[in-house]
Amino acid sequence: MTEHSALIQRRQRLLGRSYRLFYQQPLYPVKGEGVWLYEADGKRYLDAYNNVVSVGHCHPRVVEAICQQAAQLNTHTRYLHDSILDYAERLLALFPDVLNNLTLTCSGSEANDLALRIAREVTGNRIALVTRWAYHGTTSSIAELSPSLGVGVSDQVRLIDAPDTFRAPGQWLQQLRQVLDQMAAEGLRPAALMMDGLFSSDGIFSPPAAEIQQAVNWVRQAGGVYIADEVQSGFARTGDDFWGFCRYQLVPDLVTLGKPMGNGHPVAGLVARSDLLDLFGERQRYFNTFGGNPVSCCAAAAVLDVIESEHLQVNARIQGQRLGRQLNDLAQRHEVIGDIRGAGLFYGVELVKDRNSLAPATALASRVVNGMREAGVLISATGPDANVLKIRPPLVFTAEHVELLSDTLDQVLTRLS
Repeated sequence: MTEHSALIQRRQRLLGRSYRLFYQQPLYPVKGEGVWLYEADGKRYLDAYNNVVSVGHCHPRVVEAICQQAAQLNTHTRYLHDSILDYAERLLALFPDVLNNLTLTCSGSEANDLALRIAREVTGNRIALVTRWAYHGTTSSIAELSPSLGVGVSDQVRLIDAPDTFRAPGQWLQQLRQVLDQMAAEGLRPAALMMDGLFSSDGIFSPPAAEIQQAVNWVRQAGGVYIADEVQSGFARTGDDFWGFCRYQLVPDLVTLGKPMGNGHPVAGLVARSDLLDLFGERQRYFNTFGGNPVSCCAAAAVLDVIESEHLQVNARIQGQRLGRQLNDLAQRHEVIGDIRGAGLFYGVELVKDRNSLAPATALASRVVNGMREAGVLISATGPDANVLKIRPPLVFTAEHVELLSDTLDQVLTRLS
């Protein structure tokens, strides 16, 4: 029995089988540094997937901030402490003025759960609108807004098409209009439209700003609010903007943050209009024991330090443009590439069986993801048919890493196609 096999069996015995592992041959990293992960035998992997450690694995500045504060004090937010206030001032300065309050949580799931609670309380409505293959988290209420989990949606959720710019450009708006009109005919009003800025689980889409503006206007006119889920697209990921919603030239009512906020440390949050939070606070209590603790706030502040001092938003734009060019070059040589879409350092490469039928090449996408892993580059797949290669590297990617990624993908596609 190999070391990996023994670990898998031990994991299943102790943790159960509901946990999922990446790759046919699961990865067993023992060290991370920058864009690299290392297995015990010394083999290194270029991490082109992990947005949790958005400023790089084990960034020294983040590690130092965590260690220093952990050695001094770590407690909850129901005591006074400067760290949460200092961080709130810095973070809120990166948002439009109307988004002027911050509540910290431990995970993006908790942030989305709170956003949904607020939306339902302040609007008096219950129904949430989400895209058909969305993922927003794992709490009971948010799992119902995450159809990609396979949980099944309740009668308080309505599914709408994602803005598929490849197969059905613009058609999602017609379907949203139909859903809202049907709800109105039944005497129902929406509480919220929750959208991931790049529709990551739906297959990675970046629709025209006018389409998102129209959708949000319709939902607001019907009595709902717009929740921007920035767990995937926030913190300089898209290059041109610090937040994904800025691409659409509108201001959300509530914004949720998660994974990259602490570079792997469990810190997340909700940014909101103060009038919404005030109204919610008059009617309900909310506290989060560990959300906003001093160690988490210091980790999150260090992430902002790194993004600023290392100019990572500019880097995401420059390297993202380079990556886009390389991927489009690959599309000229590989007929299985049907579409390339994304922004900054977040790309989707849709694989098709042929460019006439556009039939999803699901099996090929799985082989490519595992072939890349064998070749030392980590990516994933997404979308309802799992045929969209998901490329989402740390923001510290350089031109050298882009070249390695594209060269390896070229080789794997050549071998498998």
